[in-house]
Amino acid sequence: MFKLSHIHGYLAFLLQIVFLILFIIFARYHPDADARHNPLANNDTLSQKLEKYNTGDSHSATYPMFQDVHVMIFVGFGFLMTFLKRYGFSAVGLNFMIGVLCLQWALLVNGFFHLKYGYIIIDLNSLLGADFTAATVLITFGSVIGKTTPTQLIIVTMMEIPLFAINEVIGRTYLGAIDMGDSMFVHTFGAYFGLALSLLLYRRDASTEKEGSSYQSDIFAMIGTIFLWLYWPSFNAGAAPGDDQHRAVINTYISLSACCFTAFALSSILHKEKKFDMVHIQNSTLAGGVAVGTAADLMIHPWGAVLIGMIAGIISVAGYMFLTPFLASRLRIHDTCGVNNLHGMPGILAGIIGCVAAAMATEATYGPSLYQIFPARAPVEGSEDLLRLQEFIPDLEAGSGLSASGQAANQILALIITLAIATVGGIVTGLVLKLSPFALLKTEELYEDEKYWLMEEGEEEISDNIPMNPRADNGTSNVDACMSPMLPS
Repeated sequence: MFKLSHIHGYLAFLLQIVFLILFIIFARYHPDADARHNPLANNDTLSQKLEKYNTGDSHSATYPMFQDVHVMIFVGFGFLMTFLKRYGFSAVGLNFMIGVLCLQWALLVNGFFHLKYGYIIIDLNSLLGADFTAATVLITFGSVIGKTTPTQLIIVTMMEIPLFAINEVIGRTYLGAIDMGDSMFVHTFGAYFGLALSLLLYRRDASTEKEGSSYQSDIFAMIGTIFLWLYWPSFNAGAAPGDDQHRAVINTYISLSACCFTAFALSSILHKEKKFDMVHIQNSTLAGGVAVGTAADLMIHPWGAVLIGMIAGIISVAGYMFLTPFLASRLRIHDTCGVNNLHGMPGILAGIIGCVAAAMATEATYGPSLYQIFPARAPVEGSEDLLRLQEFIPDLEAGSGLSASGQAANQILALIITLAIATVGGIVTGLVLKLSPFALLKTEELYEDEKYWLMEEGEEEISDNIPMNPRADNGTSNVDACMSPMLPS
């Protein structure tokens, strides 16, 4: 019998048909991947127009980092969310479903903002960009995990990605802001979109014993943590060229290491029994990758990467200890995974670091490459300075002649706009999800696989017998037991 709460299958199939039609009409291979560029083949009109985009590059250097990011999206994020003891199928499975929805929708939406002769041109770089976009939505997913239906998650994805693309175009194209590791445009946006969404979906009856983790579910979640930790340098460096990429890998590697060790230390220091808290180890150990992201390709020096990692580890652990319970009890924001502590606050820190690094960037430090890293700072068309620089970098394009202070101001403005669009977008999306056509979960269905997954006989009994990991004594659980009751939708 048809149920409104189970329309996700029909909606997904309809969207896939729409995607097929849009790909037929708009999507085309990049010249590097188009067989018509073979000397033995005849070029059509579009191929001739796109010839200037044909780099002759096999993209062999891009693919390994793209694949690393791909693993982060589907293994890292998926398993990181398996900490809920009775939500493992949904954590990995819905992550998979929403991830592949994001990839297709992101290719189309991002492509529409960068049309070439009326077509969406697809290559490995656009695939990498789609993965970054998917990460944004999956971060949002973490803030409302266990409290939303598959249909609601599909709606969130369809609404969030266009807003993400608009924000990125404003920041990168109109403000000239740089954010190599996408800490502002991905992590900050996804986190505060999710927190605003969580505020709108707040409900009194959501505090149940199913929110907790178990020994086994925490071990599975650590699989996600380790994969994310290992591959994060590729996330921050994947889109960077030449020595910028090399520098981004080094800075991220060092920041992650310092953050991880600091998180272990502070987790033990702040616990009343001086024990490690698995919540911190699963999440706060990764905050250094977010915090260094905006400035990952800049000359922040190895000691700077260490300092950034340490600060990120401190604010993330402290966030889980003190801020998460406060948000739930006082501001009615129930952040299931604690995305504010892993992505939100470290993302804001990254934006501030990017501002400082931009203000300090000079030609004496970077050489002519300064104007490749900060394109808006390149001299204006026809100036003597531009001609001088083009002797070293022939393909350098004219910029707006922005000063270091102007670049720094634009960095902060991009961060502020990101926070504004994410917050407003999350609130509007939350209002849509509360409309009557979208069925809400009942109390007994929260944080539970059974409503949407075929469960083999005996699986429910096994999960019922798994002991819950007692974290409520120090207020640091992912879904803190001291959270106040939630208001009904």
